[in-house]
Amino acid sequence: MAAKKIAKAAAPAKKASAAKTKDTTPEAPAEKGFIAAGKGYSLGLRDEKLVCKNAKGQVLGSVPKELRESDAGEQLLAVIDFLKAHEREVAQAVEGWMLRSLPTPTAVLLAVWQDETYRRALENMVVVPKAEGTSSAGFLRAVDPKKGIGLVDADGETVWTKADTFVVPHPILLENLEELRSLAAELGITQLQKQLFREVFLKPKELAADQTDIGSFRGGKFEMLTHARGAAKSLGYRTSGGFAACRVLENGKTTEARFALGGDDAMDESITEELSWVDGAGDAVLVKDVPPIAFSEGMRMASAIYGKRLVEKKEEGNDDV
Repeated sequence: MAAKKIAKAAAPAKKASAAKTKDTTPEAPAEKGFIAAGKGYSLGLRDEKLVCKNAKGQVLGSVPKELRESDAGEQLLAVIDFLKAHEREVAQAVEGWMLRSLPTPTAVLLAVWQDETYRRALENMVVVPKAEGTSSAGFLRAVDPKKGIGLVDADGETVWTKADTFVVPHPILLENLEELRSLAAELGITQLQKQLFREVFLKPKELAADQTDIGSFRGGKFEMLTHARGAAKSLGYRTSGGFAACRVLENGKTTEARFALGGDDAMDESITEELSWVDGAGDAVLVKDVPPIAFSEGMRMASAIYGKRLVEKKEEGNDDV
């Protein structure tokens, strides 16, 4: 194709007015998910990546620069950005349902189930339908306007319920958590949204009456405070000054976990300090009074950040035996 165009360009023009030769290259055949990009090429999306097909329908190893920068290419790249942003919003929404563990109208579930992104995020989540006389947890498998919510129960059986509301419980609230984990493994059930195999931390039974913090994650060394902040942000946590924060709305009250990252200057070395909690007004909350979800999520945050600390490697020496 390129050789023909070069030959045409080198041949003398028959008429001075024939400055341009009309492109007669056939467009790629119409195919679901692809749009014509000119010169026989078509562009589409595959696994949230821009792909290109030639006139023969063959997928190219890479998208030519001129097609990527074409109107069609820019439109599809904008769609990718939108889809990724939507996935983040959906993940945050579903996680919010789980962190607050409050009843949500089934009508909301029916509405969002039509959205493929919501459906993927919610499918196989453990939910508890709230209906009169029943509150059994099960894996969410389907939603139907007539049948209601379809679940796989603790016996591995599919059941339907027309409960008006449902709860996406935090795993710390599931008394049969280990049984559900075993059932999920047995049935090959996986979750896009981390719930069932989310790290959970139970509050110690022995706590001092006036204890205001947890010191289990002290001493985590980072080369610079900015590195500690970066580690927290990479895990999805907010940072402010010298601490990382995780806020939970539980039983209508806000509780925020704060993990002190240590250090004053962003470029100075930092060593992690205590984990503590404050209420919506910013006042300290005694550890014994911290709600279970807020405690677990705070511990999860501190543990994850602490896990990214610098670990000094032991040098191999020729020690005498």
